[in-house]
Amino acid sequence: MAAPTLPQPGLLLVTLKADAANKPLVQRCQELVKIIEDYPAKELHSIYSWLVESVFGSLDGLLGGWNLRLLHSRCSEYNVVLDFLKPSGAMMKLVYKLQAEEYKFQIPVDYLPGPVKACIQQGVLPDCPLFHNKLQFPMSGQLTPNLALNPFEFFMFHLASCLITPKNSLQKQQGSSTDSAYFVLVESYLKYFLPSEGNVPPSPYSDSRGSVTAPSPRTSGVSFAGYGVHSPSLLKQHIFHQPLVNADPVAQEIWRTETLLQMFVEVWLHHYSLDVYQKLQSPQVKEPFSPSEEHVLVVRLLVKHLHAFSNSLKPEQLSPSPHSHAHASPLEEFKRVVVQRFVQQKLYLFLQHCFGHWPLDASFRAVLETWLSFIQPWRYTATKSSTDAEPNRTVTDKWESFVHENLLMYTKLFQGFLNRAARTDLVNGKNALMVFRVAKVFSQPNLADMIQKGEQMFLEPETVLHHRQPRGYLTPGQGGSFLSSRQRVVTDTVFRVKSQVYALEGQDCQYSQMFGTETRAAVVRLIQTLAHARQTAKKISDHSNESAANTSLLSWLGLGPADPNSTFCPSEPEESSECLKKTHELLDRALKNLCLVFKVTEAQLAQLTACAESSHDDENHKQLPDCVSGEDGLVLTDLGRSQIINGLRRFNIRYRGDPELQPIRSYESAVLVRLLYRISCLLNQKFGDHMTTLCSRSDFLGRLSRHYLTDSASGRRLKLSPATRQKSDWCRRPRVSLRVLGSYRTLLLLLLFYLIAAVMSLGLASSTLLALSAGLLYGVVMTLLDDKLKTL
Repeated sequence: MAAPTLPQPGLLLVTLKADAANKPLVQRCQELVKIIEDYPAKELHSIYSWLVESVFGSLDGLLGGWNLRLLHSRCSEYNVVLDFLKPSGAMMKLVYKLQAEEYKFQIPVDYLPGPVKACIQQGVLPDCPLFHNKLQFPMSGQLTPNLALNPFEFFMFHLASCLITPKNSLQKQQGSSTDSAYFVLVESYLKYFLPSEGNVPPSPYSDSRGSVTAPSPRTSGVSFAGYGVHSPSLLKQHIFHQPLVNADPVAQEIWRTETLLQMFVEVWLHHYSLDVYQKLQSPQVKEPFSPSEEHVLVVRLLVKHLHAFSNSLKPEQLSPSPHSHAHASPLEEFKRVVVQRFVQQKLYLFLQHCFGHWPLDASFRAVLETWLSFIQPWRYTATKSSTDAEPNRTVTDKWESFVHENLLMYTKLFQGFLNRAARTDLVNGKNALMVFRVAKVFSQPNLADMIQKGEQMFLEPETVLHHRQPRGYLTPGQGGSFLSSRQRVVTDTVFRVKSQVYALEGQDCQYSQMFGTETRAAVVRLIQTLAHARQTAKKISDHSNESAANTSLLSWLGLGPADPNSTFCPSEPEESSECLKKTHELLDRALKNLCLVFKVTEAQLAQLTACAESSHDDENHKQLPDCVSGEDGLVLTDLGRSQIINGLRRFNIRYRGDPELQPIRSYESAVLVRLLYRISCLLNQKFGDHMTTLCSRSDFLGRLSRHYLTDSASGRRLKLSPATRQKSDWCRRPRVSLRVLGSYRTLLLLLLFYLIAAVMSLGLASSTLLALSAGLLYGVVMTLLDDKLKTL
């Protein structure tokens, strides 16, 4: 029987585009699996570029693709899409099928990360070899050069870019970002191509053109001394006279692992130029790229997996001596250098930007946890001892080299966090939790000593230190194929610490010690702020408990003091009594941990806490926040804003509007409140002049009328918060207010009263007359008492 005739390549693409508009996603995935299995690479080549774009969306954001970032486990297409796109799924079979041939796919340089694009536009060779030997000069009439990528690189570039490309059709995130199909897919690719155990599974199709797919080694004739100083002529020679790539079988063994990691790092992290950072170093300088919370969470996933991947290195390969890893497999060698060579520099710049530009809100937690994950590689080891579960486990000496080689990650970013913490509301439970997390991490035994030792190494007198470490050495954060440049590893720890700091901060940097006087003074100020916030949280919690206790039967029945402001409930869950107690506990533990790190004695802590509490009692309740008088009232100064943010002082905020127009409370009937308001308005409109005349009298009748028809408390309210100087008519005009009758407790009181009256054989008219008489008598007594108090 003859085999079925396959459609022409152009017809196949047309058919798939029509199916994309008419068929459900699940059915399309099933049909694509059969097409990929049955069609040869020649026909599949024509649909590959369109298929990748239809899955991940276009690079310009006009097409959203399959919206993997919005696809969650509760969606019906979730499992089918993951099966199709997983590393061993049909889509990757298509990639390997095309990889076995000499196919290239174009990506405009405009969609590359900003620093890479800037280098190419300036005629400078990009630092990452991932983009070497791939640039193509534009044809006549075109202005933008293209990047020619093989199928695997093309797929990984779109997979990485899907996270950061703004999609016009992307709707608001409904569930957790870590539950999305995209997040799960990225995690599966990391586990597959960067395995902690075993090797990367080979391609199911033989790659007869390995020299095309392997990353190109750097030639010894090109100088890389200095970041970004390559001449344009070198770049043009590199493009037009592309050297043949050495098909090194050792490099071929893990080239997919290296390509995937470099693509993720470049697309997700390489958005900030090292040169610009060293020149500016100002949080006020705005960069063109701002990461989202989802972006940071995926970066944290990458960091955690890289630590687990690196920590799975065999014990005999941990030694830095050349003899110890002379016979190591390429994957084991890659594990040994992956964090320092590929991630450190770009992640440092990424976190520095986030620390300086992220909003002062709880979403910073994602950035904070990414930072804390990187500086704690010991949390991601394959074998965990029983002491690992303890909160204060000691950081063993085996991690000392990591701490020293990443010194700025600990010291400079800690100082950046201090600046943020000083400007946040630490009474807020989420902000207090972030301070506690940082203090807890740095208080781990032996960690502070390692950091201090690293700072001492950096401050040792220099002997011979080149302006820029050559690329052949194991300097921090430098990309590149480690297999193509196997030079000796620098064993001088002092030199490595110095070169790491100078490589990131510049040769002329002014290093601020984490355990120096300046940072210690900032920590002392933070401790005082924490003590203030702790005291504030305790007092707010106590006040909430008292308010809850005062909501007794008598107060609910209306026999307690009437205060319209007491009806306001906390607007945020963090303001509840239980959350405030938790906040107080977190702040207390953060104080103790900071004292452990910076060796603040108990006597010094008690003194700082006592000063904070006395200042809180003397000033917070007797003085307003720092203000200046303006045309419309009090205006907060910068100092006043800082005092409010940190809970040092606050306004006694009260409702100053018309009581009749307050929001309807949960204990009021909405229908009755609106009806009684209309009746009150009609009565006030008809008898307003008579009430004004009556209240203007100076005799007892006038005073009694003012008791019922005016708000006597409004004239005695203090000016405790910024407010306009405009006069309100409602506080001066006599009027009838029937809103109290719309309260459920008032209605219950009236019901109880009439029931008692019925038991006592009183009729409806008699009961009503008795109630009115009691109300009148109450007003007479209160008026007489008020007159008596005024004469005293």
